[in-house]
Amino acid sequence: MVLPALAAALLFAWACWCYGASPPVATAPAVAVGGAVLVGACAAYSVLVGGSGGLFGALFLALGLLLTVTAADQAASRGSTATCVVGEVHTKVEHSAGEGSPGPKKVYRLVLRCPGGYPAELKEDRPVAAAGEEVRVAYDPRRRVAPAVEGGASPWAAAVCAVLLLALCTVIASAKRDRSGK
Repeated sequence: MVLPALAAALLFAWACWCYGASPPVATAPAVAVGGAVLVGACAAYSVLVGGSGGLFGALFLALGLLLTVTAADQAASRGSTATCVVGEVHTKVEHSAGEGSPGPKKVYRLVLRCPGGYPAELKEDRPVAAAGEEVRVAYDPRRRVAPAVEGGASPWAAAVCAVLLLALCTVIASAKRDRSGK
């Protein structure tokens, strides 16, 4: 089945274009088109495969496509860097709901003092610097993607996980097809 690979390629191309377009693409149309591709691909997969294989395969497809967008975000150009001083560090604990959900997650929001005033803040899931310390921040001067710690986020982990999930949903579709004789 070619649907997972085609949907991933289309969504990756769309996300890369949205993150790199000049002028920047507005958030609402970017999310609407990306969401339509994701929902459409999952619905088509579910109908084509059918049964429980279609349900679980569509779930793996959705996760793989979301990781594809994550890889595009992490690969997006953050062509400028700045050495910024951390003014304040705010931590927030986010709780998940439901039985068997992951434990609480701590989010760190660093208020920055950077040359030129941008970026003004940085959000991370790990502590990167304390108040008064310096941190190197990579950012896009046109502000199309969120700033990140220089050298911090590699797109490879998200890309590998996306490929594995997309391969899994392809295997599910192939196995279902072999059993049904189509």
